[in-house]
Amino acid sequence: MKIITIANNKGGVGKTMQCYQLVCHLANQGYKVLALDLDSQANLSHTLGVDVNRTLIPEWLIGDVNSEEVLLKASGDYDFYQNVSVIASSRHLASLSKLLILSESEVRKNAGRKERLLRLRLSQLSEKFDYVVIDTPPMLGDELIMSLVASHMILIPTQAQDYSIDGLEELMDTFEIIKQSENPNLDFAIIPSMVNLRRKIERVRLEELAEQFRITPPIRNLVEMQESVSTKKPIFMMGKNSKGKMDYGSLWDSLNL
Repeated sequence: MKIITIANNKGGVGKTMQCYQLVCHLANQGYKVLALDLDSQANLSHTLGVDVNRTLIPEWLIGDVNSEEVLLKASGDYDFYQNVSVIASSRHLASLSKLLILSESEVRKNAGRKERLLRLRLSQLSEKFDYVVIDTPPMLGDELIMSLVASHMILIPTQAQDYSIDGLEELMDTFEIIKQSENPNLDFAIIPSMVNLRRKIERVRLEELAEQFRITPPIRNLVEMQESVSTKKPIFMMGKNSKGKMDYGSLWDSLNL
């Protein structure tokens, strides 16, 4: 089972869009996919046709409920949705940090450290799924740290603009700490997201990113991307002349997915 986290400590960079497209792409290839929504905004859960009044993710992490109580089936108009399960989020996920503090002794007994809780819980699902795709909140909190400890790869959507690139520093520092202390096999790639290749400044920023980091082919800022999410129709189902379909095809090829 391969675990992939989509993360950025800045919002509005296309993070949930990338999660949705990746989940659908993998499911369409015939893989069993778990979409784990750790963002209390629950946008990924809603897009995959799952709504819960109160998420049980905090209770699942500390061991008060088992996986069968949090696993739900995705809902959509296409056959590949049968391959997708969801652990859904809700606004109540915002209480996770408080619950972890209150359950500190139980957490230490089960996982040693709270950062390892998610890795422990996902290891119990390794026979059920081929891939886990994790959406994280736009902040460096417990959800993101646990995801980095549990994952094989982190994909970082980033706009080719100054303030977005500057914000990478804190996330990459965290990545290096986790890699050295908890997860030596953790890999990453930066996805230039919502890019306007007609703007010279963005082309320059892409070149600067490529000099510092491993970057993937860019995803352009296209209207059809938002249409894909709003209609719950993944980009690979767009017409053969779809620019978005071409962009994502190049992205998945570059990641060997």
